Formats: sequence, structure tokens, C-alpha cells
Amino acid sequence: MNNIPLFLPRALICDIDGTITDKNRRINLDSISVIRTLLDNKIPVVLASGNTVCSLTILCKMIGTDGTIISENGGVYRITYAGEQKLCGNINASRTAYDRLKDYYSKKGIELELYSPEYRFADFAFAHNVSPKEAAEVVSDLPVNILDSGFAIHIQSEGVNKGTTFLKVAEELKIPPSDFLAVGDSSNDIEMIKKAGIGVAVAGGQKEAAEAADYVSIKKYGDGFSESVKKYFPSLF
Repeated sequence: MNNIPLFLPRALICDIDGTITDKNRRINLDSISVIRTLLDNKIPVVLASGNTVCSLTILCKMIGTDGTIISENGGVYRITYAGEQKLCGNINASRTAYDRLKDYYSKKGIELELYSPEYRFADFAFAHNVSPKEAAEVVSDLPVNILDSGFAIHIQSEGVNKGTTFLKVAEELKIPPSDFLAVGDSSNDIEMIKKAGIGVAVAGGQKEAAEAADYVSIKKYGDGFSESVKKYFPSLF
């Protein structure tokens, strides 16, 4: 629904791929400009992604945030660059599930392509060349979830997601989740979108995210992100 009451957020939490990029993962320059405007006005910005800690750290440096991140779809988080890296996910559970999937698809002549396994601490991510639904069925008896970001398939510990870790980050930042604007584009953003004061889904993403959101942008991808942030922080733009 797009008719929403007045909301004055104190902080922003946002996804990266598909949210502040285009559909090909190219960074949207206006989105970066918008984030920097928030930062220049002392608005905390948290990046929440399925990407690795090192990838997010580089991106934080280039954008100019303080380094507060949620990585690996909630499996890892950190408050500022100097903060301790904290694990929420169980890499052993994810590894067990991955080994089963690898064996299952190998018998079907399909090799799973892992993404940066040496830099992951909580989840496993692999190329989107198999059905996420089928993969979930294969490991349905294990304590893991299969997440489809639209860009990769992730194996994450049961009960761990961007939303659960968002609550931990909000508590450490001493900012209620209800004071956050959350922006995402895919099903792995749903819990984060629902737990924020206002949850936004950018157009062009997965329908599950749009169905969970309070507002769906008119523009797509990164342009939709910029549109939405400007909508909820009107005094800054």
C-alpha cells in the first residue's frame, strides 16, 4: 500500500544488490549521493547484504559510512569499523547443508559454483543455476534456510536473517527499530522490511518484498531507492 502516515525516520538500513544498484549490479550514483546527504546530516546508515564482510567494508569506505554492517544475510554484523565482528549464524550447519546439495546436484551433472567461501563466516552462497525451491526441499530436514536474493542462493542458519540481526544492531545503536527506514528488493529483505518503522521495496525486485512493504517505489532499483529516501527525509532534499 502506498498511502502511509507521516513518518520521520532517524536512521536508514538498506540492502545493496538491486536496491542501490541497477539490475546488473552496477552502483547507482544518485543512490550514493543520497546516502552521503544522510551521512552529512548525521543520519546513521546501515548496509545490510548477503555479501561478505570484506566486500561491505570496502563499499562502506567508498561511500563514507561509519562501517556499521549486516553481512551474509544476518549471519554477521559489526558496529563501526572498530567494532567487534559478531557471528549470528552457524557455519557448520550451513556447511552440512551445502555438502548435501553438492552431492545431490553432482549426481545430476550440475556443479555448484561457490561465491567467496574463504571470506564467509556464517553462510554459504552459490550461483543461481539451480532451483532455490528444489534446494530447500533437499535440505528441509536440516536447521537451515535457503535464501534467494535474486543474485545468488544462500544457505543460512535457521532463525537467522537480516531482520533478526537488524534488531541486535538497532539495540547496540540505541535507536528503536521503529525509527528506521528499511529499503530492500528481494525475499531475503522481508524480515528487515517488516521490523522497521517503515519498510520500502524498490520496484523491479521480487514480489514477496513488495507484498511485505509499506511502500513500493515508482521507479526501479537504485532510482527507486533514491525516490524513497527523498520521500521520507524531505527536509534534506
